[in-house]
Amino acid sequence: MVLIAGPCQIESLDHTLETAHSIKETCDSLGIKFIYKSSFDKANRSSISTQRGIGIDEGLRILNTVKHRFGVPVLTDIHESYQAELCATAGIDVLQIPAFLCRQTDLLLAAGATGCAINVKKGQFLAPHDMKNVAAKIASTGNERIMLCERGYTHGYNNLVVDMRSLPIMAGTGYPVVFDATHSVQQPGGLGSVSGGDRTMVPYLARAAVATGCVSAVFMECHQDPDNAPSDGPNMITLANLKTVLESLIKIDGIVKSSPN
Repeated sequence: MVLIAGPCQIESLDHTLETAHSIKETCDSLGIKFIYKSSFDKANRSSISTQRGIGIDEGLRILNTVKHRFGVPVLTDIHESYQAELCATAGIDVLQIPAFLCRQTDLLLAAGATGCAINVKKGQFLAPHDMKNVAAKIASTGNERIMLCERGYTHGYNNLVVDMRSLPIMAGTGYPVVFDATHSVQQPGGLGSVSGGDRTMVPYLARAAVATGCVSAVFMECHQDPDNAPSDGPNMITLANLKTVLESLIKIDGIVKSSPN
């Protein structure tokens, strides 16, 4: 099991380095690999008044610093086709397609053409078996380095529900499956101008997902002080709690993946 982790938004170089160092120490102590994740732009914020991010130029510089200082792969979102090549040229290892944009053909093709690994989040509106068509768009570029990510399905207003059946269904495509444990507890737009969430549910959903035996990576946004983070604070777990959550996931992952069934 691989961990994809980091704060929702890139805040500063110092904050990013402190966070990456903390996560790497935790993962090294547990013997698992991790990919550092953070976004230079949150283009899908609930309101025009909320903070979007540090910007692509400074964001890519900071992520490249993390990559070389800690020797870990780095992941960031892209929202427009032109950003794919800019990120690839800057040394980004994994391009992430946000859930709202998972059917944007030109964006998927531009991402695939870079040769980077692509993590595609399943849209909150999309059935899991429809993700094979999303993957096929990327694969048409000759790039098979594709991950399919579950992050919950819209269930009524301002609410997401995870159907655990989606994990084996997406695994049936042959591509690795990622479970996004923190955005799955999000309440989109639930606080009016920003999204709400319930981070206390993250360990429960993460354990349930890993127990399917279909998860290759777990995605968890984390922060030293999530209640004061610029975005997605209600969903992110604290860095102090990360090790405890991972310890149980590693045990479950070992049990289910060693089973002959």
